[in-house]
Amino acid sequence: MAKRQMDIRPIRTDADYEWGLQEIERLMDAKAGSSDGDRLDVLATLVSAYEAQHFPMERPDPIAAIEFRMEQRGMTRKDLEKALGGKSRVSEVLNRRRALTVSMIRKLSRSFDIPSDVLIGEYALRKAGGARKGSARGRGRRAG
Repeated sequence: MAKRQMDIRPIRTDADYEWGLQEIERLMDAKAGSSDGDRLDVLATLVSAYEAQHFPMERPDPIAAIEFRMEQRGMTRKDLEKALGGKSRVSEVLNRRRALTVSMIRKLSRSFDIPSDVLIGEYALRKAGGARKGSARGRGRRAG
């Protein structure tokens, strides 16, 4: 028994993309290994390639990823102290005044299941404003 040839075409346009999505939806319950299952696999690959090229996703900001994980798990800043090194260090990192170190990235990745490739991403640090009471820059200095 000869196999039926698939009538699948490249996905080059938005119309092709919409067609591919509709076909995938129609075939979602196809049995793996069947001709419809094979068709689904090929279409999913083509649609995925089109999406990667036309709708690339930016990597999340490392600090936003940490905050998201904290929210997901109902964590507080205190929960980060072991990975980041104390209350003030947690504050500096989450307020974007101190960059994550390799050691911090390793601990966060292991302990909080945040991919290290997300944590090594670049992000802007905030410069400490003028001397503020209680800040490291303001201690022991006089204005003037």
